[in-house]
Amino acid sequence: MVAQRAWARAMSSTAPPASNAIAASDGSGRTLRRAEFVALMAAIMSLGALAIDAMLPALDAIAADFGVTDPNRRQLVVGIYLIGSGVGCLFPGSLSDRFGRRPVLFFALGAYVLTALACAAAWSFDALLGMRAAMGLLAAGLGVLPGAIIRDRYEGDAMARLMSTIFIVFMVVPVLAPSVGQAVLEVAPWRWVFATIAALGGAVMTWAWLRLPETLAHADRQPLDLRSVAHNLPLTFTTRSAVGYVIGAGLTFGAMFGYINSAQQLVGEHFGAGDMFPIVFGATAAPLAVSSYANSRIVERFGARRVSHTALVTFIAVSAAQVAAAFVDGDNLWLFAPLMSANLLLLGFMGANFGSIAMQPFAQTAGAASSAQSFVRMLLGAGIGIAIGQAYDDSARPLALALFLCSFASLLLVLFSERGKLFHRRYEQRKFPGMHEFH
Repeated sequence: MVAQRAWARAMSSTAPPASNAIAASDGSGRTLRRAEFVALMAAIMSLGALAIDAMLPALDAIAADFGVTDPNRRQLVVGIYLIGSGVGCLFPGSLSDRFGRRPVLFFALGAYVLTALACAAAWSFDALLGMRAAMGLLAAGLGVLPGAIIRDRYEGDAMARLMSTIFIVFMVVPVLAPSVGQAVLEVAPWRWVFATIAALGGAVMTWAWLRLPETLAHADRQPLDLRSVAHNLPLTFTTRSAVGYVIGAGLTFGAMFGYINSAQQLVGEHFGAGDMFPIVFGATAAPLAVSSYANSRIVERFGARRVSHTALVTFIAVSAAQVAAAFVDGDNLWLFAPLMSANLLLLGFMGANFGSIAMQPFAQTAGAASSAQSFVRMLLGAGIGIAIGQAYDDSARPLALALFLCSFASLLLVLFSERGKLFHRRYEQRKFPGMHEFH
């Protein structure tokens, strides 16, 4: 009977149908139109990308200011932030399942602003790395909470479509952020890049404070105790239909993080782009926004699985071409850049869909599931990204090999989750969160 009552509650408190307005569940009366909701979620998610990509043009100046002579060590300004974000992802979702989305979100936003200012005041390279780790750790909720907030109101292919729409806005940041950093460096020292990041974080925090409603109903809040957390977080790893997509996404995004970590050296130095680096980097990232928009238009028609599986298989083929290019004509930017653009284009058909598929079994524990999944994706991706960056040998070969190997391993993991079947459309089945799929 207990299990039956729990199952009935899970069925009765699922996400409501998609609508044009996001209403509050806390009696505050806040109502957010869908367009503004998309823009706000994208802005919150974009702060993490801003903290990474705006730094890239400043890495040389930071290294010179602190006397860092190892060219690969400067990459740690990016890599350490990603590691901190990965570890920090483990906690915000469970806290938000207990206390609501807004309190945890505003803690993360406040931490983002304060640690960005602390980075601006760093007195040594090691201190800067420490502040970057703290920034990633304490502000990790900015990557976790949007997924849980969206899951409170949307599910399945509808969630995938909304996530893709958000990604369209979100992906403007990687395109523009290096240019923002470069513009700041034209008129001020590198420390002002961090001050700019803090100011933008403060603007997003004010917007969210005034407009974002609480989306988690009091009836759906979970008790915060070690037993509950220990039960909720491992569900990602014991749910077969989710685990392959989570780890697979971590692998493919890890290869992309490797590109971000080594982009300034690879594009700016090896390929000789120099001051054109922000433009070249932005041009390779721009197709991701295009594919995110395309995904938002087609995913409900064809299904998240069909779209993402097709993209993954094509990604492997493009990565194989990237390997051939790196070994045959490794100094040709005009061969590397289009292939890299194609990789990022395909990623737009994978990221939101992988995430939505992995979240489908977790209607009642969306916060904990979002935390666990973000933890795995970010920590695995950051570790792979650092490894690729530190393997940089003044060529595109380490990156090309990583793109191919990571995407191929991702395909094997997806096959595991789908029990060997690709390109099918599985209509969503609701599951009580405690039901495991490994038997």
